[in-house]
Amino acid sequence: MNILLIGGCGSLINNLIVKFKKEGHRVYLITGKRYSNDPYQRVFEKYNFPYEASCLKEIFESVRPDITIYLGAFDTNYKWDNEEAEAVHYSSGLMNILMSFTTNDSGRFIYLSSDEVFGLGLDRDITEYDDKTSVTVKGMVLAQAEEMCESYKIYKGIDIITLRMDHLFTFPKKRSEAMDICTQMCLTALEDATITINPENVHSLLYESDAVQFIFNVAKSPSHTYSLYNISSQQEITEKELADIIVEHMHSPVVIVNRDGAPIRRVLSGKLFEREFGSNTVCDLDKVIQKITAYMQKNRYVFLNDLDKKPPFYKIILDKAGWFIHAIIPFMENLVAFIPFFMLNNRAVGSQYFANLDFYLLYVLLFAIVYGQQQAIFSAVLAVIGYIFRQMYDKTGFEVLLDSNTYVWIAQLFIIGMAVGYLRDQIKKLRKESVDERDFLSLQLRDIRDINTTNVRVKDALETQIVNQNDSMGKIYKITSRLDQYSPEEVLFYGAEMVSSLVKSKDVAIYVVSNSQYARLFSATSEKARTMGNSLRYKETGELYDSIGNKEVYINRKLDDEFPMMANAIYDDEDKIQIIVMVWTMPWENMTLGEANQLVIISALIKNAIIRSSRYLDALAEKRYLEDTRILNKEAFKDLTNAYLNAEREGLAECVLLRINADASEFVSLGNRLEKLLRESDIMGIYEDDRLYILLSNTKKEDSRFAIERITGNGIDCEYVEDGVRCLRSDAT
Repeated sequence: MNILLIGGCGSLINNLIVKFKKEGHRVYLITGKRYSNDPYQRVFEKYNFPYEASCLKEIFESVRPDITIYLGAFDTNYKWDNEEAEAVHYSSGLMNILMSFTTNDSGRFIYLSSDEVFGLGLDRDITEYDDKTSVTVKGMVLAQAEEMCESYKIYKGIDIITLRMDHLFTFPKKRSEAMDICTQMCLTALEDATITINPENVHSLLYESDAVQFIFNVAKSPSHTYSLYNISSQQEITEKELADIIVEHMHSPVVIVNRDGAPIRRVLSGKLFEREFGSNTVCDLDKVIQKITAYMQKNRYVFLNDLDKKPPFYKIILDKAGWFIHAIIPFMENLVAFIPFFMLNNRAVGSQYFANLDFYLLYVLLFAIVYGQQQAIFSAVLAVIGYIFRQMYDKTGFEVLLDSNTYVWIAQLFIIGMAVGYLRDQIKKLRKESVDERDFLSLQLRDIRDINTTNVRVKDALETQIVNQNDSMGKIYKITSRLDQYSPEEVLFYGAEMVSSLVKSKDVAIYVVSNSQYARLFSATSEKARTMGNSLRYKETGELYDSIGNKEVYINRKLDDEFPMMANAIYDDEDKIQIIVMVWTMPWENMTLGEANQLVIISALIKNAIIRSSRYLDALAEKRYLEDTRILNKEAFKDLTNAYLNAEREGLAECVLLRINADASEFVSLGNRLEKLLRESDIMGIYEDDRLYILLSNTKKEDSRFAIERITGNGIDCEYVEDGVRCLRSDAT
């Protein structure tokens, strides 16, 4: 499935990424920030866009997620320090996410809410049908978000589930992650050596790892009955009990302080969720809290040294007065510039050359052009004051006020100054709008380029997959059908080579189950593939047998060097394990559900070839063996030795040949005795020299001495044949 996770960096989203990747799903991520260098777990593709970005629609259309999970109440992009501002930001972001999700024709949207929607508790467990009673801004916003999701589900007809988690707590790595009731108590214990509680308050704590499993259960479920579920551990604990556990594991003394207030019991009922999806919590609260307190005490400098510090008083003044200083600077410049223009105007009066030059008009025009209409009016007022002051050198103030030329000049000054200032403001506004539009379009273009780059990477990956045809049924069948051209004795030898070619691994082994306890190595493409030895007690391989015993593909997610990266079992008609196929080397990114399914298909096709060859050999059994023995006749033994010779030349098998020194009249009795001394995978036969031989499969020369000692110890003359099958082949030639 394609999984789209939406949320800020934190342990919850990282654990979700790891969980879905382990299960073989492809994970995409929207970070909620345009520039994000946060330490997320590796995903298939990451989109650094804010929730309000208009390109979210294109992201949903590109990814087409089967499951979308929005962290919601646990999104670390929201700090909730300024609740009113964050409330608007949160609601608008969720609205845009839901609107963008509706562009997807299918898929499920999972919204994570919290118990904070219930500010007041109840004397019983809170169900999904109880009214929300939040008294905080955040709680009310989360309650509105739940209603928004429900409205979209009803009116848009889309699949939306709200999961309301009860007192989620995590393992914090830094101070900013200590936000829940449990880690907050640990933090105050470190800071002040005190824990303030209401001893009668009752809660139910849900550990993050359990929450991740519950979310995964909902995501993988093909259907659901309701649109809202409470997720709770349903293990009640009082604040007094929780504080006692923390104090018990603290190395330094901690004082528990009781606060006044009515007791609150806030425990969500998870029965509805448990009835439909199951709810088995694995968290041991005492052990988890012990680990948390130990880590926080060991790294106390991380949790205590990044305390918020108040800025110095002068910085507070500068921050508060910054806007005033910025606004007063143009007026100060205007006053300073007025002085030289006032002096120039006084010198120009009565001058032969500058008498007709109006310096005040130039002064007003200058500030109208530079600062706009506001400063044009202010400079005009200063110019009028300067003009009247200069006129009073020769006239009285009353005469100046009665002079019509004064009002004509003032009107001219203000009209020209305001007109130029207005035009300047309009031009600046248009420029700003054009710059904003350019920035917006540039941002859109960059978003489109980013999405296109992502789409190109995804397209290239899928194109490579299609071109290579790694999971093509046609190619798999074409390769496996080549097994039909081999003789019945050679099918399993080249089966390992076929698997190696299809899964692109040079280390593949095939084991044949000889009895209910042992599996014998039949064919291997390298020494690495022989790591588990020639003989294997397959029922004692732990997780490997647990998987193949349940007809599942074993995937070595722990990357244990003692086990193959992937293994699958081939069953016979009686549902017993017949063959085990092991792939020892495989890139981590290829250890997916798709590759596992491919191995199942390959195994099934190989099984068909094996069945055909087995039926053929069974039909010829009477002609292949000496009567009442397991001794192959000359023709059958020659074909088998040729098969081993070819496999040995290809590096697929090892074998050793032993010669039995006896007369032909003793072959039947010796065959019955030898049958009890040999492995099921060892073969007896008569070659063209009319002598009895034993072919020890997947055995080296140094290991054959054990078989020789066992045979000679029972009174049978046996010797090692140097060069084994090669010797027989050369003799026949």
